[in-house]
Amino acid sequence: MLIAPSLLAADLGRIAEEAARAQRAGADWLHVDIMDGHFVPNLTFGPAFVQAVRAATRLPLDVHLMCLRPEILLESFAQAGASVLTVHVELDGRVEPLLWKIKSLGMKVGLAINPPTPIASVRPFLKFIDLLLVMTVNPGFGGQPFIEETVPKLLQADAWRRKNALGFRLEVDGGIVEATAVECARAGADTFVSGTGLFGHRNLKAAIARMRRAVVRAGEGRGSVAARPDEPIRSHSVPVSAVSP
Repeated sequence: MLIAPSLLAADLGRIAEEAARAQRAGADWLHVDIMDGHFVPNLTFGPAFVQAVRAATRLPLDVHLMCLRPEILLESFAQAGASVLTVHVELDGRVEPLLWKIKSLGMKVGLAINPPTPIASVRPFLKFIDLLLVMTVNPGFGGQPFIEETVPKLLQADAWRRKNALGFRLEVDGGIVEATAVECARAGADTFVSGTGLFGHRNLKAAIARMRRAVVRAGEGRGSVAARPDEPIRSHSVPVSAVSP
């Protein structure tokens, strides 16, 4: 089970210190939300932000591109130090070329799906990806409440993963606090993005530890789903409802 604090909820005026603090607190990854003001109605960070975070931490950087034209950004974010690059299935006919481009850059390949989009839309791509991100809120802003209706998507994705012995990670993002993380873990999630649910606590180390204990307990007994041993995401040496078949 991996815990990925979302830097959108960090103190952006002290981002290097916040990244280093998350590493010391036991985070597995750091999640970076890239919004372009077109695909979603908000604007956040660019490659320079990722580069600044990379200089402050060895942790893998999980970069989620909520962008209408991610193809013009992939190389810049790869060069800035991203470890995982995630694009959206809602980009339709451009999805497969984008996934192959990410792979060609030496990045782990992520695919995201929004709450209104049918889970069947990701199925053709599951064999190509390292990470499936199921958005549990509508993307664009932090601090939104968890959407319960997204849980069946996790159950379905996990069923496909098990049936086909696929090794992608199943990530959730949006309204993730301890209780909702547990619900998602029971449905098959293994990677948990949380912004205010972690950075909103004064003791970040304790918050990460509590969430990790809770999801590990919730996930016990589900068994291994990976077709191969988990490949570690590269780190960097810098200082510190019904489920169909």
